[in-house]
Amino acid sequence: MSMRDALLAAGFVFGGAVCALSAEAPKLGIPISPADVAAWDISVFPDGRGLPPGNGTARQGRALFDAQCARCHGAGGRGGTAEELAGSTSPLNGPDPDKTIGTYWPYATTVFDMTRRSMPMHAPGSLSNDEAYAVTAYLLFANKIIAEDFEINRESLPLVKMPNRDGFDRIDAP
Repeated sequence: MSMRDALLAAGFVFGGAVCALSAEAPKLGIPISPADVAAWDISVFPDGRGLPPGNGTARQGRALFDAQCARCHGAGGRGGTAEELAGSTSPLNGPDPDKTIGTYWPYATTVFDMTRRSMPMHAPGSLSNDEAYAVTAYLLFANKIIAEDFEINRESLPLVKMPNRDGFDRIDAP
């Protein structure tokens, strides 16, 4: 039997065609349920698709940032052991550019997605939706993008125009 025939018999993808698994395929694991898929499907797109219910303001997010984020990102997001998030002093086209949220990130929704999905580092994904909105609002406020009492939520966050929104080539997601 050729390698191609062996791969086809085992149900592998070959030449762009998906082949059915043979009856002898190992039965490893269990099928994932639609509910389990939904729990992992937390992607947020630039236009706001995927944003969950919830809300927050910078005023609410300041205490959360101080308690959960400042140990790595520094006071006000202005430097620590992790990336600087606010307080940029060097433009992107300078010799030593600062890639802070205010100078680099093109979409406010991406700030929310990153915060909710992977922060704080010691407990990624542990923030509630309201906490993730509040920390996002605080970061946008620290970068002088929104007012301290501006409430962000799934309707208002996609409308926030980031200073570098037009600094990237757009790739449309399906």
